Amino acid sequence: MTTPVQTYIRLHPADDVVIARSQLMSGNQIEGLAVRGLIPPGHKIATRAMAAGEPVRRYNQIIGFASQAIAAGEHVHVHNLNMGPEKGNFARDYAFCADLKPAAPKQHATFQGIVRADGRVATRNYIGILSSVNCSATAARAIADHFSKINNPSALANFPNVDGVVALTHGTGCGMDTEGTGMQILERTLAGYATHANFAGVVVVGLGCEANQLQTWLAHSGLQEGSTLHTFNIQDTGGTAKTVKKGIEFVQRMLPVANAVQRVPCSVEHITVGLQCGGSDGYSGISANPALGAAVDLLVQHGGTAILSETPEIYGAEHLLTRRAVRREVGEKLVERIRWWEHYTEINQGEMNNNPSPGNKAGGLTTILEKSLGAVAKGGTSNLEAVYEYAEPVKAHGFVYMDTPGYDPVSATGQVAGGANVICFTTGRGSAYGCAPSPSLKLATNTALWQKQEEDMDINCGEIVDGQVSIQEMGERIFQHILACASGQLSKSEQHGYGQNEFVPWQVGAVM
Repeated sequence: MTTPVQTYIRLHPADDVVIARSQLMSGNQIEGLAVRGLIPPGHKIATRAMAAGEPVRRYNQIIGFASQAIAAGEHVHVHNLNMGPEKGNFARDYAFCADLKPAAPKQHATFQGIVRADGRVATRNYIGILSSVNCSATAARAIADHFSKINNPSALANFPNVDGVVALTHGTGCGMDTEGTGMQILERTLAGYATHANFAGVVVVGLGCEANQLQTWLAHSGLQEGSTLHTFNIQDTGGTAKTVKKGIEFVQRMLPVANAVQRVPCSVEHITVGLQCGGSDGYSGISANPALGAAVDLLVQHGGTAILSETPEIYGAEHLLTRRAVRREVGEKLVERIRWWEHYTEINQGEMNNNPSPGNKAGGLTTILEKSLGAVAKGGTSNLEAVYEYAEPVKAHGFVYMDTPGYDPVSATGQVAGGANVICFTTGRGSAYGCAPSPSLKLATNTALWQKQEEDMDINCGEIVDGQVSIQEMGERIFQHILACASGQLSKSEQHGYGQNEFVPWQVGAVM
C-alpha cells in the first residue's frame, strides 16, 4: 500500500516553520497543530509561537525576524516576517575552509563533444555575429538574418553540422569611460564570446567612432584577426548595405570549415555548467536547487566545472560558501565582492535587501536571506575552488563562483563569457530563457508549473515535492540530461529559438 504524502515539508528538526506541499485550510493539522487561515502551496507555517523580534529559522538558518507576534499554525510571510531592525546585518561566521572535505573518487564519464583544432571542446557549433556597440546592432542582425531558416531556408542546407548563425547585440559600447570598469567588463565579455568553443567562427561589427574601438578591444584582449575572427566598421565599409554584404561573405567563407566537424567521445572535464535560478518560489530550495546541487557534485566528481553566480541572491548565505573555500584567500575574495555590492547598491540609492521580487513573494519567499539560502543549494557540497569577477575566463576545474548581478540574462552572459558551455536554470514561477551559443536546460521546481508550462521546461523536479523521487535520484537524472544536451540533444529553449536576445553584458558606471 502506498504511504500518503504529508501535506507539509519539514526541512530541519530545528526549523521554526514547515512548508505547505499543497494549499492548506484553517483547521488542517500539521505536527499536531491546527493551521490558522489559508496557506498557499510553497508558503511557510509556524510550528511554534514566536514573539516580535525573535529570529525565525528555515534550513536551520535565520531567514528573518518576526515583525509581530506569530502564533503556532499561522502563515509566516511578509506581513509578520522581515529582515529585522538591523536589516539582517547580524554576525555570520565565515569560518573560512572549515567545511573542506576530501575529494570524492574520480569518475570518467564521457559525452559526444566537438573538438576544435586548438583542443577546446564544444557542445554546439555556431557562427557568431557580435556588435561592438549598439549602433552596429542592426547590421549585425541583418547578417545573421540572411542565414536564418525563416528568411532563407536554403542558406545552411549544405552545412548540416552548423547549428546556426546568431547575432549577439547589446545596448552599450559608447557613452562610457574608455578606461573604466564598465568598458573593461564589456571588453572581457566580448572576448569571452569571441573565443568561446561553441563558436566555429565570429564576425564583429562596429560603427567606427564608438568608445569601444575594435582595434583597442583586440589589443586589450590579446586577440588577432584570422580565418575564424573578422572585425570591421560600418563607416570604413561605406554604409549599412555594404556592411551586411561584407559580413555575409565572411560567414560564407567560414561555413565549409565550420561544417567539417564531427562529435566524438570527450571527457566530462570539458563541460562547464553555469548555474542559474529565476522566478524562484518556496519550493526552489527544496526540490530543483538541491537536486541541481546533487548533479553538480556528480559533475565535479567527473572532472567537470560548475559556476555559481548571482551575488545579490546569495547575499546572507555567503557564509555557507566561505566555509567550503579551498584556501582562505578564496573565501575572502567572495566576502570582498559582497562588500563591493553593499557599496554599489548604496551609492545608487538602493540596498541589497530589496529582494525577493513580487513573483518570488507570491511563490512563498519572504526575505533575501530565505531566497539566498535556497539559491546556494544549486552549488551542491563540493569544495569552492576559485572566485572570479564577471566574465573572467574560468580556468579552475570543480565548483567555482563568479560575481554577477542576479538578473538572469546579465548573469548567464557573464558565465558564458567565462566559458560555460551548458546552462542549468531552475524556476518555480516559470521562465522562458535561452543563451546562445550555450544550451539552457530549465528545471521546474513543482509539478503544477511542469504541467502548465511543459513546453518550456526540460525536467520536472516537482517529483521530489510529490514524494516520488529523492534529491539524489533527481540529481543523477539531471546529470544524465546535461550529458545528453552537451552531446547535441536540443533543449526546449533551443527548439523555440531562444538565445540571441538574451545576450546582455553587465553595464556598470555612468552613461555619458
